[in-house]
Amino acid sequence: MSRRRPLPAARPALAPATRILAPTRPAPAEIPAAEVDLTVDLGRGLVLPNPILVASGTFGYGVEYGEVVDVDRLGGICCKGTTLRARIGNPTPRVTETPGGMLNSIGLQNPGVDALIEKYAATWMTWRTPVLVNVAGESVHEYVEVVRRLDGVPGVAGIELNISCPNVGMGGLQFAIDAGAAGEVTAAVRRATDLPLLVKLSPNVADIRPIARAIADAGADALTAINTLSGIAVAPDRRRPLLGNVYGGLSGPAVKPVALRIVYEAAQVVKIPVIAIGGVTELADVLDFLAVGAVAVQVGTAIFADPTLPLRLVDELAIECSRRGMATYRDLIGSALPARTGRPSAKGVEYRP
Repeated sequence: MSRRRPLPAARPALAPATRILAPTRPAPAEIPAAEVDLTVDLGRGLVLPNPILVASGTFGYGVEYGEVVDVDRLGGICCKGTTLRARIGNPTPRVTETPGGMLNSIGLQNPGVDALIEKYAATWMTWRTPVLVNVAGESVHEYVEVVRRLDGVPGVAGIELNISCPNVGMGGLQFAIDAGAAGEVTAAVRRATDLPLLVKLSPNVADIRPIARAIADAGADALTAINTLSGIAVAPDRRRPLLGNVYGGLSGPAVKPVALRIVYEAAQVVKIPVIAIGGVTELADVLDFLAVGAVAVQVGTAIFADPTLPLRLVDELAIECSRRGMATYRDLIGSALPARTGRPSAKGVEYRP
């Protein structure tokens, strides 16, 4: 007859007074959202009231949204791309929706720098929000001439240099995809003005790091990243590309992972601020870009669906910092950056099967 082993005695529960608890940190004391410091210092006296800007080409010249949005609550406005002379833009169609975004091929349609100054500068001068003029050109001379005309104009707080333009002197090669050309145009513009100078990076490159370094070394005060990705759409009859210019720039939520990568890599190799652009639609996107080293973000394509989004993001960021007991949003910057500079994605290590 087999003997059963006696069941082990039940372990007595610890009395509440002796129960072992994991150490817990006290919850941070909330700070009133209105007292959270959201200011952004970009150098040369340009201090943004908060880190939520609106991107070039999505907010016109600011005046178009005056009845819908309180522009004085924005961190900054980057106006439409501006060239030396008026441009009528590309042939139609110019815009089409895509899964997770849109393609646009406007072709820098604008009235030219002199008309811009005459029509908008006086209004900008009355705003609390700084206006950065997005400048484009097809030669170093054109960039420099546009910036010279903007230099000293009341209402113009700074320059955002759009270098994703064909350099006619280099056979149509974009300034943005060559470190030498990017550095050359940045240095020339730096010599032409004391205005704060931001330079906009293109994602259409294998390795952004040498380009970012060249721009910083040439005297830029900050980088903005990213411009649109090059893409095409096909016409419904599938006999031709849809856009009149064939190629367009992809923007919207679909480009966010690429923008995160570019900001992440650029922030590791330059000491100047990086402002992120690409797929911002909610506070989580803002927090992601801050984590990879951005000091501010620009909201772009999402404005077409909801012009009030940037202002909501300002409030939500302040509330989030308040909830975490942070007196400044700057404590959020760079939390996801490596302790040491990592290898660039151009090494291809991420894509091994």
